[in-house]
Amino acid sequence: MAPVQAFLLAAGMLVAANAAAAEPPVKVVALGDSLTAGFNLPASAAFPARLEQVLRAKGYAVEIANAGVSGDTASGGLGRLDWSVPPGTEAVIIELGANDMLRGLDPKITQRALDEIIRRLTERRIAVLLTGMRAIPNLGLNYVQGFEAIYPELAAKYKVLFYPFFLEGVAGERSLNQADGLHPTVAGVDEIVRRILPKTEELLAQARKARGP
Repeated sequence: MAPVQAFLLAAGMLVAANAAAAEPPVKVVALGDSLTAGFNLPASAAFPARLEQVLRAKGYAVEIANAGVSGDTASGGLGRLDWSVPPGTEAVIIELGANDMLRGLDPKITQRALDEIIRRLTERRIAVLLTGMRAIPNLGLNYVQGFEAIYPELAAKYKVLFYPFFLEGVAGERSLNQADGLHPTVAGVDEIVRRILPKTEELLAQARKARGP
């Protein structure tokens, strides 16, 4: 690279970094269960922390709060919604439903809870990224189809951003999961972050746009 080109590139990066620093950070809440909370991982390696680190490294002004509660169901997330998503929140990543599925709860219960969560968030003019979950096959075809249909249906109903499977690229990969086969390792979390990053960037764009001029 020619010296002039290198100088211009460095100057452009500096301008972008200064702009990001001057912009108030987008306040995001990751609302979820143990997959969000970072079960058996250091706090700095949990999904919200790693996602924030990666976004900041790319120049985004963002703060992501970890509102993950191990063992939580969609109904549990709804029950704590108001204090988990405080005033001033501009965007929410929803990761709920895995425990509903593992307990074999009626998908209609899960759907009603997620529907109410999204409805209340959108009424508050909070940008939403809904992440989906898949059901284990031994629950039966009817259950699997009913459960997995929840997420795309709600995303379409409320016209929110949608990431079809939170554990895409990680589920079933022994090297990316802890000994229980359910919770990602540090490397597994990083793979989740890598894959969901583009949708998260869209979420930040929506939140910034909602701020207005």
